[in-house]
Amino acid sequence: MSHRARRDWGLNAAIAYPLAAVAEISGCFAIWAWWRLGASPLWLAPGILALALFGWLLAQIETSAAGRAFAAYGGIYIGASMLWMWFVEGQRPDRWDFIGTSICLIGAAIILSVPRET
Repeated sequence: MSHRARRDWGLNAAIAYPLAAVAEISGCFAIWAWWRLGASPLWLAPGILALALFGWLLAQIETSAAGRAFAAYGGIYIGASMLWMWFVEGQRPDRWDFIGTSICLIGAAIILSVPRET
């Protein structure tokens, strides 16, 4: 596949970031479950696949700099992690979690929404 063909896969950040967050968090949780919770080593296979999918999804973001895509994703990751903690692990975030997450999401929105010179 040529470099040009790979660039044609570009995804909108509103689609790619949430999908990447689910892939990364589920992949990391599979490793966490094996290492910390005593889950079967078989958890590692889907975890590794999920982490590979995460990397592929981030590489699809339409941007001129990988660092910018990663930085903006950081805010999305924090928000998704709080949702994971709440709905998967049953731990409700406290007010400081909500405040911190809000600040991170505002930062991600700024990075994503500011017009860039091409």
